[in-house]
Amino acid sequence: MTLNHLPDGKDLPSLSRSLFSEVTYNGVGFGLGFAVTLDNTQTTLPGSVGDYSWGGAASTYFWIDPKEDLITIFMAQLLPSTTYPIRRELRTLVYSAFTESNSY
Repeated sequence: MTLNHLPDGKDLPSLSRSLFSEVTYNGVGFGLGFAVTLDNTQTTLPGSVGDYSWGGAASTYFWIDPKEDLITIFMAQLLPSTTYPIRRELRTLVYSAFTESNSY
């Protein structure tokens, strides 16, 4: 479920364009129900290759980073989700709080 299932291993922007989210999805594929990070340099977000996530319409968001043994769940009611880039800021704040990394 958490592996990229897009044709030819492509990322989301190569097949579609998001019109509702503050996230551009460069370097992000899609599994069976989750966005999956394929390339961190393209996402410009902190995280690990293979982390997976989902964001809701009212800016709710969760992501799981198996390499860092991390699960984050963020509940919000901010419509539309493009109102404020809270997801990007949340990821940056969480990863900035790390004092050690499990990444290889």
